[in-house]
Amino acid sequence: MDSGENTAPGTAPLLFVSYSRTDLPRAEPVIALLEKAGFAVWWDGRLEGGENYLQTTETALENAACVVVLWSATSVASHWVRDEAQRGRERGCLVPLTIDGTMAPLGFRQFQLLDISGWDGRADSAEAARILVAVRARLGGEATPQVPGTAASPPVTPPRVPETPGLSRRTLMIGGLGGAAAGLLGAWRFGLLGSPASAATSMVVMPFANETGDPDKKFFSDGLARELRTILSRNPRLKVAAPTSSSAIADEDDFEIGRKLGVGSILRGSVQRDNARVRVTAELVEIQGGLVRWAETYDRALESIFALQSEIAETVALSLVAEVAGDAEAKEAAAAQGDIGGTQSVAAYEAFLRGLALYDVSAGEETDRAALAQFEKAAAEDPGYAAAHAWRSTMLAAIANNVASAQGESRQLFDAAVAAAEKAIAIEKRLARGHLALGFALNNGRLDRTGAAPHYRAAETLAPGDADVLRAVASFHAYGADLALAGKMIDTVLELDPLNARAFRSAGYVALFARDYPAVVRRMERALALNPSLASAQFGIAVARLMQGDAAGALAAAKAEQGAAYSVSLIAIAKHRLGDAAGSDEALANLAAVFDDSDYQQAEVHAQRGDIPVALAKLEEAYAKRDPGLLWLRNDPLLDPLRAESRFKELLSRLGS
Repeated sequence: MDSGENTAPGTAPLLFVSYSRTDLPRAEPVIALLEKAGFAVWWDGRLEGGENYLQTTETALENAACVVVLWSATSVASHWVRDEAQRGRERGCLVPLTIDGTMAPLGFRQFQLLDISGWDGRADSAEAARILVAVRARLGGEATPQVPGTAASPPVTPPRVPETPGLSRRTLMIGGLGGAAAGLLGAWRFGLLGSPASAATSMVVMPFANETGDPDKKFFSDGLARELRTILSRNPRLKVAAPTSSSAIADEDDFEIGRKLGVGSILRGSVQRDNARVRVTAELVEIQGGLVRWAETYDRALESIFALQSEIAETVALSLVAEVAGDAEAKEAAAAQGDIGGTQSVAAYEAFLRGLALYDVSAGEETDRAALAQFEKAAAEDPGYAAAHAWRSTMLAAIANNVASAQGESRQLFDAAVAAAEKAIAIEKRLARGHLALGFALNNGRLDRTGAAPHYRAAETLAPGDADVLRAVASFHAYGADLALAGKMIDTVLELDPLNARAFRSAGYVALFARDYPAVVRRMERALALNPSLASAQFGIAVARLMQGDAAGALAAAKAEQGAAYSVSLIAIAKHRLGDAAGSDEALANLAAVFDDSDYQQAEVHAQRGDIPVALAKLEEAYAKRDPGLLWLRNDPLLDPLRAESRFKELLSRLGS
């Protein structure tokens, strides 16, 4: 706006201060500072008795040269403050401050938010100087008297964004982006929002807020955010924190989560919807300083949700990548994140998102089967929905992996998992999740490592930025000869997903197979710090302690293990090491009697007790049942006493290890 628009020659600019009455003690120092600086300040404390409150306030608001809004936990909920801030935004004269660290509400985050929560009210402080600089900048650098004791601040003129040759508004529109993205991209190209390249291209997608008023619709907002993560993770120039990281700590502040994840930006938003329409509000926020790089609200027909996902993802990707790459490369990278294996059916999509929500619960066979039912519904609604078939395979294999291997149901489930994954790949060969599902079903269900290998490689190639995919591929390599590659990949997983207990547990087992026992303990302890009830983490610690010669430490960890079969097998071994033969025998008998699919674990116990022929016989029984435990055979330190045996080597050969 013209800085003189609402200021008569020779008079001080009128500033309107908007705040919640509850925050008056925090507002008064701001008002005093502005008045001492020579501004004419209007605030509701100036109202005289008998005045028409609404008329007087509206007149002051319309005539103010600048609207200073004091956001707080109280004021963000105030309709009066929001209305006044809205008018300041519309008139282009808004200066937002946060007096307690609270972020501005959605719709007001396109502006740099000045945090004065630590200000002690002194006029000669750095915070006071920043307040005055922010006001003068909004006024176009208008000269005003200085506060005594503060250094003179030069006028601040909002920077002009030059036009970008070769990247016009028309070019962006052709690429599917709107004017907001064009302006944002120009700002990034010319360094106005600059940050180091590593920070510029790293981000996390937070779960979107469910604003439907119906808690049962949360699956839709969470699912939308998850799908955005999946799309963005395909971009080779972006580092996108993994889904588990950004959903496992939902009670923490967004910025604290971002700092823990080590990313530069947060994508967050909210979703409202009914049976016909959806409103999505999204914003991309820089963690350092809280600057909103981009924000937009979309009102669309519900069936347009698929195009909307692509539009948001493309806008975000192009704005981030353009800072560190040329325009052509940024657009090429964004093109790589196109929809793969999706659907255009709202009914199929909703069933799919419900399935993902149940998968995330992961509370046992009941929720696994409920998730399977939703993926089957999605595939029935749209038989060409490749992702639905891939996730159906994933759930079939998960259920099969947890039923007794001696039962016929397990083999039938794995066969169905193979068929579902093959169908997903037949529909869309570029779908990483399809290849990952087929690799897992072949490897775990049929012990077909040779057949599984190309699918794990394909998944890695197709989704190099997806931590869930990389974690599975790293585990596959850890079972084989290339432990160095497994270690390198799991390090990448921990970088992408540093708050995921399962990631640290997988990293612990990679270290176990590599015989790096101190790293096993460190990683498993970190996993347990993130999720104290995580199964098999204490087992990893117990094995590491045992291999380090600490049988007592191994026994303590084994007793703390959540997985019963894992616990009992290590108790049997540790007690044997400690000379408690009776205790070891009792634990081994319990393992055999209670867990009828524990042949592999029994082989580990017999190997550690020196019962070589019995251990080998148990491994043969496990092979006959296609026990997935045999995937550990090549690198399991508990089986080291068997490695010189010809029967053991022959079994390794049959497994292709």
